[in-house]
Amino acid sequence: MDRDKAGLRWGVEQRLEFVEFRLFWEGHVNRIDVMQQFGVSVNQASSDLNRYIALAPDNMVYDKSARTYVRGPDFDCKFRAPDAAHYLAQLRLIADDVLEREDCWFPDLPSYASAPTPVRGVDPVTLRSVVGAIHRSEAIEVTYQSLSSPEPRWRWIAPHAIAFDGYRWHTRAFCLTDECFKDFLLSRILGIRGSRESETSADEDRDWHSEVTLEVGPHPELSETQAKVIALDYGMRGGKAKIKVRRALLYYALRRLGLDTDPAARKPQDQQIVLLNRDLVLEGAV
Repeated sequence: MDRDKAGLRWGVEQRLEFVEFRLFWEGHVNRIDVMQQFGVSVNQASSDLNRYIALAPDNMVYDKSARTYVRGPDFDCKFRAPDAAHYLAQLRLIADDVLEREDCWFPDLPSYASAPTPVRGVDPVTLRSVVGAIHRSEAIEVTYQSLSSPEPRWRWIAPHAIAFDGYRWHTRAFCLTDECFKDFLLSRILGIRGSRESETSADEDRDWHSEVTLEVGPHPELSETQAKVIALDYGMRGGKAKIKVRRALLYYALRRLGLDTDPAARKPQDQQIVLLNRDLVLEGAV
């Protein structure tokens, strides 16, 4: 199959991947689906469906009564393994008006809602300046409002990466004022007025380039059946799951997972998981 795919042009491969995608998630596909998604002719759509049948004859059969191709009983993905995370990510992006509905390969999405997250206003010009400084290895002078100071202050920072803590966007940068690598919320950068070549290398940010492995398991006070459900939720094996995180983002990861406090401070049904290697993780954070 890989040898057959190697000779396909990118556009053709995209359409065949779409055919397979629809078969897996919707159970059926026809010419009009391909025509509407890619703006191709009837003949081209028919050619694509025939080409897919030639590549994967067991994956779809024609249903004369429904007048459409349906997923075969021995269906097996040939182009891309099905990914639940990809489906759910698109669902969220569409619901949040980040992804246009017509850019999605799903014809019918289920009703969807999410717990509201406060909008973190990141100015696009600010983001452009930060990303540009990263690309050019520059330091930029920014006015930044931290909560440790009543008024914003001008300072030079040398950004080298962008990070997301689960709620807010940061830039990871060397602060020339405090002489250390820190996280700066993009939404709190209120202005930028200059740039210069950075004398600091991103390679010096040890916390960014080192990883910590969190070993989590079900809360010990959960019942056996409750613990099994939690193990399924987190994809645990042998009673634990391993989660890798950059040391620079460890604080945010622990807080987001509810692992930044004593497990006894919350009910087991609320806490659900505990950090099995807490001493090792926190010792390295000191």
